[in-house]
Amino acid sequence: MVTSNPQKGNLLIAEPAIIGDVSFNRSIVLLADHTHEGSIGFILNKPLDFTINDLIPDLDANFKVYNGGPVEQDNLYFIHKVPHLIPNSIEISLGIYWGGDFTKVAELIKNNIIKETDIRFFLGYSGWGEHQLEKELKASSWVVTENIYKKNIIEKDYETFWKEKMIELGGEYSIWSNAPEHPSYN
Repeated sequence: MVTSNPQKGNLLIAEPAIIGDVSFNRSIVLLADHTHEGSIGFILNKPLDFTINDLIPDLDANFKVYNGGPVEQDNLYFIHKVPHLIPNSIEISLGIYWGGDFTKVAELIKNNIIKETDIRFFLGYSGWGEHQLEKELKASSWVVTENIYKKNIIEKDYETFWKEKMIELGGEYSIWSNAPEHPSYN
């Protein structure tokens, strides 16, 4: 369901008009926090060419690492759905949690207790200052929808996610679902 009032846990879907924006072209962002002071989110569908093992050699796991956004790209962040295993997690909504004790996360990965379907890692995050997101919404840069996937959003296939959302939105959006990602390459 499309909404005009973003809330923590909602999805921001990049409008097709955002073409050319390197960071957000065809992005789907999970809003991890949204207050009158600003917003924080993580891009869900932009994997990097790294695994967690590439960044932390002690972790012998091939969990994908995603581009969370253009802010603080030298920092590692994570969302997950196992707060009972990861102390100090902050609930976003609908069974999705942000952060927590990374030492415990590393231990859980090393002991094969946590799976890639339980957690998603990001370099950087998407951030908006006070009223910035609202201005971008008025400029039709984003469509805000509820997260119908709840905690299973972590398992969502990143390759087809934006296209699926365009089809789901219907109307003129469904036309964009088949447009090439880089029209200038035609």
